[in-house]
Amino acid sequence: MVKIPYVSILLLIFLVIAVYLGGYIYDVSPYLIHKNSILLPPSFSHPFGTDRLGRDILARIIEGGKVSLDIGLASSVVTSLIGLIVGISAGFFQKSTDKVLVVVIDLFLTFPTFFLLLALVSYINASVWVLIFVISITGWMSMARMIRSESFEIASKPYIKILKLEKVSNIKIIFKYFAPLLAPIFFISFTFGVGGAILAESGLSFLGIGITPPQMSWGTILNEGKEVIDIAWWVSFFPGLCIFLVIFSLVNISDYLQHKTNQKESFGD
Repeated sequence: MVKIPYVSILLLIFLVIAVYLGGYIYDVSPYLIHKNSILLPPSFSHPFGTDRLGRDILARIIEGGKVSLDIGLASSVVTSLIGLIVGISAGFFQKSTDKVLVVVIDLFLTFPTFFLLLALVSYINASVWVLIFVISITGWMSMARMIRSESFEIASKPYIKILKLEKVSNIKIIFKYFAPLLAPIFFISFTFGVGGAILAESGLSFLGIGITPPQMSWGTILNEGKEVIDIAWWVSFFPGLCIFLVIFSLVNISDYLQHKTNQKESFGD
């Protein structure tokens, strides 16, 4: 029996609160340059140290975390909704609709996702909204395939066939009968999607083609630290730790949700 991941849930809640409310408690400017505080190690005055411009790392992690989490949450919402709509459409209407949507899904899956991200961002000036858009249109396919498969199974149920014969509206059938059964898969995909979007943004920013200054994210802070990693480990360590903790927590929560879903399905059988 898989236990509820209390540690992961509490850790994720703590990180979200720290990012969005931490600036009110730790009111140090993440942009302020101190020429006499360059690359200071963690201390009481600078808990996470400073970077090569003397800027406080903790303040920058709090500010950059807002961008990273915003991109992760927004991208995952859009990705999950696109995958849900495409998957239900393919599984519910089937026939020619399914054939067309499967071709579209396979076409997107043909391209490696990260390289597709790189190609798109290379031709567009990156910003928060641009990254949300790019990550969203390159990450919905797995969700769509899972929803499509489950939708086919639901559509084969006798009561769904009866409802169609009774000419009950498609919208009512989808929202009343499909949506509740697909909700667990949606939430599992959503939690994985948040982690994937944060990693995608961090990877692009680490390569220098993501968020551009003066905006910052955990990926950009990580990128800034790679040039001084041998003399100032803290510049890269703390943003990397934040990314790891968020992804670790989301994966544990997703695993738990998946286990509970599989358990319910086995009981149903």
